Amino acid sequence: MIFDMQIKHNSASFYDPLTKLFVTVDSFDNENFEVRVGSVQKTESQGTITANTDKELNEKIIEIVEKFKDTQLIKK
Repeated sequence: MIFDMQIKHNSASFYDPLTKLFVTVDSFDNENFEVRVGSVQKTESQGTITANTDKELNEKIIEIVEKFKDTQLIKK
């Protein structure tokens, strides 16, 4: 899954058709971003990240999504 969100955007969503993983990212101040992960039908908050650059934001989104994937593998 490729994340290409920009700090100046208030929200973005990403979908991986292979894993059916859906990720949404929202911000009201373009500094703190809530990341929700799950399916198209239901996502759950996985945390809020603070980022000052596009690169930092996307790296932190990847970290959260990878942690979510790891917890899903443990549950199975």
